[in-house]
Amino acid sequence: MTLYSYVGTEFPEVLAKDNVQYKQANLTIPAAVTAAFDPPEGQAPYDYVFDLTGEVAYDRPEMVQINHTCNVARLLGTEAAKRNVKAYVRLQEPWYECSEKGTHDEKENPKPLGILGTWWHETLRILGAIEGLNLVILRIGLVYGPYVDFGLMANVLTVASVYGFMKQPMKSLWKPGKNPMNTIHSEDVAGGLWACGKWIAENGRAKADGIAGEEIFFNNEKSKVSEVVGMPAADQKIVAPLFNLVDDNETTLNKAGETMTGLFGTTFEYHNFVTSAYVRFRLEDLVEEINEAHVSAWAEMLTTSTPPVVKTHLSAYMDTFALQKHSMGFSNDKAKKILGYELKKPYMTRDVLREIVDKWKAEGSWPILGGQ
Repeated sequence: MTLYSYVGTEFPEVLAKDNVQYKQANLTIPAAVTAAFDPPEGQAPYDYVFDLTGEVAYDRPEMVQINHTCNVARLLGTEAAKRNVKAYVRLQEPWYECSEKGTHDEKENPKPLGILGTWWHETLRILGAIEGLNLVILRIGLVYGPYVDFGLMANVLTVASVYGFMKQPMKSLWKPGKNPMNTIHSEDVAGGLWACGKWIAENGRAKADGIAGEEIFFNNEKSKVSEVVGMPAADQKIVAPLFNLVDDNETTLNKAGETMTGLFGTTFEYHNFVTSAYVRFRLEDLVEEINEAHVSAWAEMLTTSTPPVVKTHLSAYMDTFALQKHSMGFSNDKAKKILGYELKKPYMTRDVLREIVDKWKAEGSWPILGGQ
C-alpha cells in the first residue's frame, strides 16, 4: 500500500530554497529522532525546534494516540534538551470541552476532549517534566487557512459549498447559542509559533515560567502513569509557559456557518426541535444517511467542474466528531500582552475564506463551477 501526504502547491517552492533542508523520518524511532537533530555538515546546531507532531484523528485507539502523540513528543523533547536548544515550541490543538459561555484563560483547567484530547493534554505534562527543556506551549483555536485540509473548519467549508451547489440551506442539529468555536488562521499559527520561539530564547525556561508559567493539571487515569514512559506522577506539579492564540472573530457555530454558507450563496439554518432531538439521539446510526446527500453532490461537483477534478484531498463526509456539538473558547489576551503578538488575520471574513478556495481551485483540487 502506498500512502500519500498532501502539501499545498507552494510547498515545493519552499523546499527549493537554499536555506531549507527537508527530512522525512519515522519519529517513533529514537535513532530517527537523533538523526533529525543533526544539522547539515558545516552548519551550527539548531536553536529553534517547532513541535507540530501528534495524531489528529479522533477515532484512533488509545495506544495509537499514546505512541503517535505522547511518545513522539517525549523523544523530541528529550533530544532537544540534550542539544540545549534555545527554544522548543509545542503546538497544542484545542481539543477541550470548554464552557458554552465566555472564554477560558490559561489558568483554567478545561476538560480534555475524549481519548484524543486526553493524550494531547498529557503530552504537555510529559514535556513540562523534561529537565533542561526550554519549552513554551502555544494552544491554538480551530485552525483554517490556505492548504489546511484537515480539521473541522475545512470540513464545514467543503460541506457549505455543497449546499450552495444544491441551492439548499445548510442546517445544524444544534440550536443557536453562544457555543464558541474560536478560530485561528494558519498565518497566525506560524506567526504565533515564531513569536513564542523568540520569546523563550530570550528568556530561558526558569524566567519564562516566572512570567507565563501555568500549572498543567492532571486529567487522566492514575493507573496510566506506570504504563506510559515519561508520564509524570498524578500528584506531580507541572508548570510550563502557556499561551492561547485565537483570532478576534469570537467565532461561534452560528457565525462560522453564516460566513461560510454566505460565500457560496446559501444560508445557515437550524432543524426544528423534533428533528434535532431525534437525530442527536441516534447520531451514530444516522451518520451515513446524513452524509448521503453531501457525498453524492460533492462527487457531482467534481465531475462537472471545468475542468473535472480527478483527484482531491478534500471530502464532504462529516464523521460523528464533526456532527457533534463542540465548544472551544479561549482568551488571547495573554499572548497579546506578553508576546506582543499582532494578528495578521484577526477576522474570518468571506474574503479570507475566498482566498483559501481560490488557491485550491488553482491547484486543481476544488471544483470550478459557474455559480461558485
